[in-house]
Amino acid sequence: MSHRTVVNIGPFHPLQEEAEFYQLYVEGETVVDMDVRISYNHRGIEKLDESKTFDQVPFVVERVCGICSASHPLAYVQAVEEIAHVQVPERALYLRTIVNELERIQSHMLWVGLAGHFLGYNTVFMWAWKYREPCTDALEIATGSRVSYANCKIGGVRRDMTNEQLKAIDQAVTEQQEPLEMLTKAVLDDPVLHARLKNVGVLTPEDAKSYGALGPTVRGSGIPIDVRRDDPYAAYDRVDWEVITAPGGDVFGKAVVRLLECFEAIKIIKQCVKDIPGGEIDAKVEAIPPGEGIGRVEAPRGETFHYVRSDGSNRPVRHKIRAPSFNNVPTFKASCIGLQIPDVAITLASVDPCYSCTERMCVAVDAQSRKPMYNFAELVKLSQQKTQRLLKQW
Repeated sequence: MSHRTVVNIGPFHPLQEEAEFYQLYVEGETVVDMDVRISYNHRGIEKLDESKTFDQVPFVVERVCGICSASHPLAYVQAVEEIAHVQVPERALYLRTIVNELERIQSHMLWVGLAGHFLGYNTVFMWAWKYREPCTDALEIATGSRVSYANCKIGGVRRDMTNEQLKAIDQAVTEQQEPLEMLTKAVLDDPVLHARLKNVGVLTPEDAKSYGALGPTVRGSGIPIDVRRDDPYAAYDRVDWEVITAPGGDVFGKAVVRLLECFEAIKIIKQCVKDIPGGEIDAKVEAIPPGEGIGRVEAPRGETFHYVRSDGSNRPVRHKIRAPSFNNVPTFKASCIGLQIPDVAITLASVDPCYSCTERMCVAVDAQSRKPMYNFAELVKLSQQKTQRLLKQW
């Protein structure tokens, strides 16, 4: 039997923008097993929300992820709107759609640029981020901010858009289309990228289903799953667009999906600007009755799921968040094992992971008394003892 070596990626690694810890077990250059540690960035957002009023929570959850700061508030408010049986005004539905699709473009362009950087292909990095700028400018026109937009609320949106703002957004995405076509053709026709990304990190349709993969990660394996079509919200059932898939299941397929989704997003935005109705933008919800609700939104990385429970007070008594990275990150068990070490980093990055989105904490409790079995000091001591045992093994 070959000797196994442990290669660590993280907890701090120059190719990952957040703290995570992958352990690669390798024989020679081949990865034969892997493990991962998450929740280095635990911030306790779910618990924090229980101390906030229903109207304050959107400002908190848009900070779960800076790249999905439209998706999380929308999923949350839809959950609360389900509890309160709120009918959101039509104009607000269109405004929500515009902001969320602008966010999709800037998120995908960010990923394409970072993927180029990971590969040492900094021309792609510079192009993608240059062409991302008009989109973030449009988000600033729409909401007043390039990140953390603070525009989604229970019952609608906080700020309307004037005709001049809508025309400026339409012009921005129109002007963005030609550079995006050039970038897409450059990436899809580049033989170096084909050699580097095709048949690398393959996630088969069977494995994608087994792991519950979401967003471009599952659509890159040829499976057409998209909440915007399968469980329509906002104005997605009022405009014409297509679910993009790619058959390969490899890193190249995921890149193709993200690039082509940008054009669908432009199509959606332009239709919303053209067809947006007049009227109110806020249903003016005064109180939230007791009950439970869920909200589902197709974030750039995949389905974001929020569960909210109300007891009739002005604060949620439970708020549960499941971001798409929580499903997508574990797919490394299917896509990375068997790869060579240099291919692992780009395969891990191909799911566009957001590690702070995956924050989780566990408490060990006695099954009978339901009391915690360990306090903080005891957990630290157990960790130190484990470290000493591992040192002796090596």
